[in-house]
Amino acid sequence: MNTHYYLGWFSKFFPENLGRVLQEDITDRKSLVMISSNPSIYEDDGAIERSWLERAGILFDEYHLINYRVQKEDAQKLVQNASAIFLLGGNTPKQNDFLMEYEMSDLIKKSRAVVMGASAGAINMSAKWICSKNLGYKVESSSVYKGIGLDDFSVLSHFDLENNMAQVQNELSPLSEEMNIYASNKDCAVRVKGDKVDILGNVYLISHSKIQKLDVTL
Repeated sequence: MNTHYYLGWFSKFFPENLGRVLQEDITDRKSLVMISSNPSIYEDDGAIERSWLERAGILFDEYHLINYRVQKEDAQKLVQNASAIFLLGGNTPKQNDFLMEYEMSDLIKKSRAVVMGASAGAINMSAKWICSKNLGYKVESSSVYKGIGLDDFSVLSHFDLENNMAQVQNELSPLSEEMNIYASNKDCAVRVKGDKVDILGNVYLISHSKIQKLDVTL
């Protein structure tokens, strides 16, 4: 049963209930593979995301960070052998380009590992996502990016929804006619385990141009 965690950004550490379900889901802890969102900036080492897991008592025998210092073939082998995969937060378009260049998307999709993504990483785990200046990207015109497609929906993660709800709804309405969109701010998570979707924090569902806040189930 595949398990995917679409995370926002956490102010300090994972809440206790999120840490508990992660403990239960990540049973194989041989190798954690982290995928950079700024692969040419080698100081971006995933220390914050790793600290969230460590604080929850989730430790691995091996830790691997994939960036441009890692050869493409070696990166693919690391993904294939991973116990858990963590797509790091940061620059969403750069991470998307890196996933495509290193041909990791299909490998991640086929993996039996628990896959997690924070902020940019969560967005890139989804099927499609909108890159727009109205959503914080430094671009002139809006475009639709193809993500890994672990689940057939879109994600807007770690965005100030409460103060930009009308803008978000307007920007995402066209895509919401095609697929569901899960939108959240920081300190939130969407867990997909098999056919079940669980919610932590303030998460909204945008579907067919309508938006509703989802009940917390974690």
